[in-house]
Amino acid sequence: MAGEMSMIGSVILALFLAGYLGQQYLPPPKPKVIGLDLGTTFCSVAVFHPGTGDVEVIADEEGRKSIPSAVSFTLTEVLVGHEGQNLSDTNPQNTIYDAKRFIGKIFDPDLLEKESARYPFKVINNNGSAEFLVTTNQTFSVTPEFIGSRLLLKMRKMAEHQLGVSIQKAVISVPAEFDERQRNYTVRAANLAGLEVLRVINEPTAAAMAYGLHKADVFNVLVVDVGGGTLDVSLLNKQGGMFLTRAMAGNNKLGGQDFSQRLLQYTMDRVRQEYGAPPTLKEDIHRLRQAVEAAKLNLTLQSSALLRVPLLLDLQGPPEEAQGPVKESQQGPAKDPLPVMFQTVITRQLFEELNADLFQKILAPVETVLAEGLLGKEEVDEIVLVGGSTRIPRIRRLISEYFGKEPNTSVDPDLAVVTGVAIQAGIMGGSWPLQVSAIEIPNRHLRKTNFN
Repeated sequence: MAGEMSMIGSVILALFLAGYLGQQYLPPPKPKVIGLDLGTTFCSVAVFHPGTGDVEVIADEEGRKSIPSAVSFTLTEVLVGHEGQNLSDTNPQNTIYDAKRFIGKIFDPDLLEKESARYPFKVINNNGSAEFLVTTNQTFSVTPEFIGSRLLLKMRKMAEHQLGVSIQKAVISVPAEFDERQRNYTVRAANLAGLEVLRVINEPTAAAMAYGLHKADVFNVLVVDVGGGTLDVSLLNKQGGMFLTRAMAGNNKLGGQDFSQRLLQYTMDRVRQEYGAPPTLKEDIHRLRQAVEAAKLNLTLQSSALLRVPLLLDLQGPPEEAQGPVKESQQGPAKDPLPVMFQTVITRQLFEELNADLFQKILAPVETVLAEGLLGKEEVDEIVLVGGSTRIPRIRRLISEYFGKEPNTSVDPDLAVVTGVAIQAGIMGGSWPLQVSAIEIPNRHLRKTNFN
């Protein structure tokens, strides 16, 4: 008997030794499940590496760790991500973005018409579902899930290129307020991209996992997500390894794009004041938009940013003091657009003043989720920031002043959701050293309060 026990002990010891040597000297297995964040404005893909416990956010060929959620149709090809977004000003009717706002939703005709009025591309009603009308060498319609599938396919290929393996499985995140139909249509988009979805996880839960809160001693977690086009606030309760979404509110027409638009309008007004004519060429507006976006990003770290943009301005036309119709002979010969170099300094104070009312709107859904969750702001254990716009110093000050303590900023807010989704993907893939450390309790009766 003693000999048998000794033999069993030797076998167990050999197995442990083999495992240890394998971890030390053999290359770790490649991740087989990717984590996907299909955002309204930007998308990201990440993987959890077995053994090391590291999450890697996959970058594109230019080293960028997120891609715009834009798909542009031309006469010869379909361009996705940055390439698609670059055509948003020159090919606006066929460049589709914000498709996530429409996926899986049933609209009444009046609401869909109201929603579609804000976009340069054509949105049509197909028995209550939204579709996008595209005209190249022919006219056809595409669904929101098809747009999503092109974005997911690009991210799948980015991951396969980086990892050197074929990927067929994924975990994907969705907003907490998505109903069963919206979740199913998101899964359908992944299926069209050749992916099997192992789990759908709520974005606030994914963000909480990215911050390590599934392992921390916290109970009430507030997730403030200020993305490119939407604001979402969620109150989570954590009990053991389970997250419960207790309340949620938001504004699906407030985000980083709105802050940029205020700055763009200001710069266009400055051009008009300085040269007597506004920029009208699509290329000029596109350059101004890019410069404004760069300035906004710089202002998160600096107190001022120089905006310098070459423009071609059309300064011809009848003088403003002329009365009555101007005859062609009075106008003189047509002039070529005048090249100018517009430049101005944008200060952080100016940016904050231009957006003061929009920033203040962020607190309304915060107050709502606390009221619906029957919670005082002093009872919030952790405030988690998600979305690139939460880098804006004024937004961080606004939240810290409201709660009387600093929010958690230890994770890149742009990549918090995809990091958490990758951790969940590692769990689903059985990666060592992860264990199933967090699950969601579905709350089917929960409704999101929207401020528009």
